Amino acid sequence: MSSTTQAMTGRSAAPANSRSRVLLASLVGTTIEFYDFYVYATAAVLVFPHLFFPTGNDTTALLASFAVFGAAMVARPLGAIYFGHLGDKRGRKLTLVGALLTMGIATFLIGLLPTYAMVGWLAPAMLVILRLAQGFALGGEWSGAALVATENAPPGKRAIFGTFPQLGAPLGFIIANGLFLIIAALLPSDDPSRPSTAFLEWGWRIPFLFSAVMVIIGLWVRLNLVESNAFEKTVETGKVQKVPLVAAFQLHWRELILGTFYMLATYVLFYLMTTFSLSYGRAATDGALTGLGYDYRTFVLMMIVGVVFFGIFTLASGPWAERWGRRRTLICVTLGIILFGLLWVPILSAGTFGVMAWLILGFTLMGMTFGPMGALLPELFPANVRYTGSGISYNVSSILGAAVAPFIAVALWSYGGGSPFWVGIYLSAMGVLTLIALLLGKETKDIDIDA
Repeated sequence: MSSTTQAMTGRSAAPANSRSRVLLASLVGTTIEFYDFYVYATAAVLVFPHLFFPTGNDTTALLASFAVFGAAMVARPLGAIYFGHLGDKRGRKLTLVGALLTMGIATFLIGLLPTYAMVGWLAPAMLVILRLAQGFALGGEWSGAALVATENAPPGKRAIFGTFPQLGAPLGFIIANGLFLIIAALLPSDDPSRPSTAFLEWGWRIPFLFSAVMVIIGLWVRLNLVESNAFEKTVETGKVQKVPLVAAFQLHWRELILGTFYMLATYVLFYLMTTFSLSYGRAATDGALTGLGYDYRTFVLMMIVGVVFFGIFTLASGPWAERWGRRRTLICVTLGIILFGLLWVPILSAGTFGVMAWLILGFTLMGMTFGPMGALLPELFPANVRYTGSGISYNVSSILGAAVAPFIAVALWSYGGGSPFWVGIYLSAMGVLTLIALLLGKETKDIDIDA
């Protein structure tokens, strides 16, 4: 018996992943990854304009901070290609461990960076490098976690299992912003539009450094995984592609395009509700860019209430996608996103009740559109290019949607004289593009995940 056959026999004899192990491994990793990303997103609004981009103009500093935030999205497709190549050739387990380590180290190092006042332009330069490393790692994280969930799911449960890596987004948001909220409460500021001196000097570093603890937990969970049957079967049948990227573009280019546009409205909504909303909610009612005028703690608590609905409807979307299909479910939700974008100004005009309704509606729609993607994107591709294909679609969409969404939103906010009207129209327009892609696509509910 050859060494390859012996190795495959050993792998085939390995114990299967239990349901609890699969769900925990897919959930804990994305929770950590999204925690790291939200920590940066919050700091991009609260801290970095003051410490890394002190231009003397608040709007310019915020845009510069958002530009670095978006730069990570450019690195994400590169990470998807790199980690996708490893995941489709060497397996899902070690690839996921590598992505998690890369993200964790980059986030921890951001917490140690000197500021512009200390080292000048080197400070934002180092921030950009570490931000790119974050994006590179996240490019390999999501698709691997989604594959762990869907490739190990029981028959008829893929969409339900696929919601668990998606649940990492609301959980990561709550942990990251909850930690920032606690620190801000312990280091209070007399100016609601600006963090306290202690917060700016050292308090903001704590959430970045805390990520090391979460990464250790995530590594322990993931190192106890075994490979999925889908990958094992790909190796056994000799279907592993020499260059998965080339095979994906040659044989599955249509799926790559459709998958990218499936995610577009999701990404735009995601970053408008998490990043732009924090800027808009905290902006003064009589400033250069008029906003809602809430203090940081009040508005973040309101956002956390909305994110609870994000989590609830992420889980609820799984059974719906199993019952009605991924495509039909997402068509209905996307129509809701288009309508929601058109109603921003009327909803926000209803005072605090309207603002709370806006947050709950936006995050509810976010859960309903994000949840089914955990199954839909992997189902578009065969097992031998699944890590690469789903990762590229997910992360190229991050450039078209998330990378530019906060920047475009601030520009449209300014163009509208402080009104969010055009920001809502932008969301609706992206929703139309996603709707067209869904109408052109096919249902994937009944495909063979091991093929």
